[in-house]
Formats: sequence, structure tokens, C-alpha cells
Amino acid sequence: MEKLFESWSLDREIVLVKVLKHPRHKVFAAWMDPEALAQWYGPAGLTIESQKADIREGGEWRFDMVGVFEGKTQRFPNLMRFLKIVPNELIVVDYGTPEPNDPERFYMTVTFDEQTDGKTVLTMRQLHPSRERRQVVLGFGAVEYGLQTLDSLATWLDG
Repeated sequence: MEKLFESWSLDREIVLVKVLKHPRHKVFAAWMDPEALAQWYGPAGLTIESQKADIREGGEWRFDMVGVFEGKTQRFPNLMRFLKIVPNELIVVDYGTPEPNDPERFYMTVTFDEQTDGKTVLTMRQLHPSRERRQVVLGFGAVEYGLQTLDSLATWLDG
């Protein structure tokens, strides 16, 4: 874990921020509840099908993002491994495909900062394995898709 932060580099990072009108314990809970997570997680137009959801430090979430593209249903398998969880404050995951040695896996940290007005500033930071890989994910819409995911979280929290 220490090596992760020692090697942090801005040219490998993507940062997304969303202010949510809910207290941080409620925002954090939406990440910890497997059923809730499957309802709001992912970009617009994709649904989540959980295969395994062990949402705890040391646990993992295996899921498919499923969508229809050019008339065909497509599945995108994902594996999120929970490396560190500090309740209501921090989640650190390693994220990629279910392939054990996926060279494109990245680290994601999610922080939950409660403001004096009761709102929560959620910051999601992705650290990619290389500057080149960061450029690839930027090219296929990682920022837009990430913001859609955070908008979906806001909508789910409002429901």
C-alpha cells in the first residue's frame, strides 16, 4: 500500500469530484451496500450484474457492465478488490478485468468529505499504470463515464 502512494504521479491520474447534498454516512453507505451499488454504479446506458459482492476490506466485487451496442448485448467483466476502507472517509480499490494479471488494472481512491452544510464532497481518483494507459482511458471517455456514474449516485441518493 505504501508503494502505491510513493509512486503517485499526476500524469497517470484522473480526478473526478462531485458535491452531493447528502451527509457522508449516507453517501458512504451507498458504496458499502452491494444491492445499492449495483443499482447506481456505472455509466448511463449500462446495467450492472453482480457475480460476487463481498464489500469489505480484503473483499472483492465481481460484476459485469451490460449494454446493447449496435443491436448486440455486450458484457464487460470487472473486478474491484477492496484494499482499504475507513468508514465514512476512504475506500481504496484495485480495479480492472477479472484476469489475475491484468496489466491495465488501476488503483482508485474514493474520499468522502462532509461539509459544514451537511453536503458531501466525493473525490474519486484513479491512478493508472502508465501515462499511456491514462491517455487510452481518457480517449474512450473515462471522465465522461465517471461523471455519469457520480450523477447516477446522486440520483439514487435522491430517490
